[in-house]
Amino acid sequence: EVQLVESGGGLVQPGGSLTLSCVTSGFTFDDYAMAWFRQAPGKELEWVSATSWNGYSKFYADSVKDRFIISRDNARNTLFLQMNNLQTHDSAVYYCAEFKAFHYDKDYYPANLGGLRSRGTQVTVSS
Repeated sequence: EVQLVESGGGLVQPGGSLTLSCVTSGFTFDDYAMAWFRQAPGKELEWVSATSWNGYSKFYADSVKDRFIISRDNARNTLFLQMNNLQTHDSAVYYCAEFKAFHYDKDYYPANLGGLRSRGTQVTVSS
């Protein structure tokens, strides 16, 4: 059974930082590209970032580029998202998901997301 468990969210002031983790099991982690999504209350699910199976290729939504860093540790089957200079509009529930391929195409990930299978982790940016 595929499992993805996000953690690391919390309450942070604007300008602060958080690092999210996504621990996975039930599939061969380094066979898959991985991505982060987020969903704010009343808004649609938004793709945030993706990385290739080996972590060498990375791609970011314009809204987080130069502030967020995606990485992975294949030995630990874990995906990370380092979030810097957080702003109020970054407040959302963050989810991770696996993909069979990596593409430099922001539309690929929502189009190929079979459905979220995890609870996500809440990030709240507020003063």
